[in-house]
Amino acid sequence: MATIRRERCLEYYDRLFANYGHLDDQKFREIARELKLDMEIFERDMNDSATIARVNKDIYLGSSVGVRGTPTIFINGSITKARTLENFQAIVVKELEKDGKRADLREGQVRE
Repeated sequence: MATIRRERCLEYYDRLFANYGHLDDQKFREIARELKLDMEIFERDMNDSATIARVNKDIYLGSSVGVRGTPTIFINGSITKARTLENFQAIVVKELEKDGKRADLREGQVRE
């Protein structure tokens, strides 16, 4: 939304994530007021048909590939539940090996 892009974007997103599970239009507006965003622009953006269409498209695309929340992480097109560096590395190495490649993660190199 334009007003969030222009004003205090990261603070707004931080507050959204801090309130995850309790978000609705009222909470969106409450956060905007707390951050002293321009509420006229905020309301216009909230009701903008192009903004609504984009959000709905993102929701549809996410759900069509299995996204159910954040974070959702994909490695080589598959959702992973890995959350540690070691687990990510193991999955990446396994995926590279499927393609006949070898990874030296200490050196950041991939070899045929």
